[in-house]
Amino acid sequence: MINFSSLPHPRTAMFHVGFKVAALVVYLLCEWFVSAYVFNFISIVTLLALDFWTVKNVSGRLLVGLRWWNEVTEEGDSVWKYESLDMEGLKNVHPEESRIFWYALSLTPVAWSVFGFIALVKFNIDYFMIVVVAIVLSVSNIVGFTKCSRDAKRRLSEFTTQTLASGVSSMFSGF
Repeated sequence: MINFSSLPHPRTAMFHVGFKVAALVVYLLCEWFVSAYVFNFISIVTLLALDFWTVKNVSGRLLVGLRWWNEVTEEGDSVWKYESLDMEGLKNVHPEESRIFWYALSLTPVAWSVFGFIALVKFNIDYFMIVVVAIVLSVSNIVGFTKCSRDAKRRLSEFTTQTLASGVSSMFSGF
């Protein structure tokens, strides 16, 4: 069990996991309580949207120091933008929060895929549509944060190389 109170950002970590779990639980139990598909669809998609927004704009920044977004240029091209903490800030990312972030982000589409398979086997196309929305939103965050993480690692590598190169050149300039 996760001890959220020992983390630097306990509420953020709880919401990061909570919205995902809430959407999955509502998906599993909604038919038992309300038979109106439209109400169930709206409830689940609202939870999925809250999860997507929270991960993209809050928990990504606070738990792993990463943020991504997509801009459309005047020419109509889609451009992905990445933002990460500076090198000193990335060193301060709490390892347990990072683990929670990446595991929850990665396991969510797996769970939704299982539910999607079950919906297909039952020929329940209505609920399969909900699963498709869930997978699209989850995978979008995975792609965005994976690219953002790679960009941060590339910038760290470039910074290290530049720092070493300038240190070596200043050392030899003294001779």
